Amino acid sequence: MATTTPATTPSTASDAPVRISEAAAREIQNIIKQQELDADKVRLRVGVKGGGCSGFSYLLDLTETQKDTDEMFEMHGIKVIVDPKSLLYLSGVTVDFKDEIMGRGFVFNNPNATSTCGCGSSFSA
Repeated sequence: MATTTPATTPSTASDAPVRISEAAAREIQNIIKQQELDADKVRLRVGVKGGGCSGFSYLLDLTETQKDTDEMFEMHGIKVIVDPKSLLYLSGVTVDFKDEIMGRGFVFNNPNATSTCGCGSSFSA
């Protein structure tokens, strides 16, 4: 008899559909501290929404709200949640953080994107 894992049980990093780099995890932990959020309750929601110059735009949000249908996993001490619709577009994505002369911010490395825009915050699939 097959059993399913409830959405509240985190997957391991090795089978996570979305990966968070160590640099991104450090920055997220810094933001959690700066905003004085409860690290045990807060989750990083990674998602996509319609819009942006290429059709879809990425979404990152720190939240304490999790739906029963969300996929949850933990990587580098960060609890990550992704809704099922976004997961269709984000499977295999790595979220990284860059701090360079030209700017700093989160970067999505998406092997599923057929094209991306110059700003790097939207894509088409």
